[in-house]
Amino acid sequence: MWFEILPRIGIMAMCLVIPGIATAHIHRFSNRGKGERVAYYPYQWNLMERDRPISGVNHYYVILLVS
Repeated sequence: MWFEILPRIGIMAMCLVIPGIATAHIHRFSNRGKGERVAYYPYQWNLMERDRPISGVNHYYVILLVS
């Protein structure tokens, strides 16, 4: 019957979803949970430049060191 294909569709869907989720977690782990800020438009770049002196370290983001 038609419902016999449902488990195969579920398996195929999981095989398509797992790599995307795994990639996001691998990047988060390798960057220690902090993502870089990206400026696509000049307004966003101006906000990043504004935040550099406010942060106190003169960087867009602070890398957390694991001790």
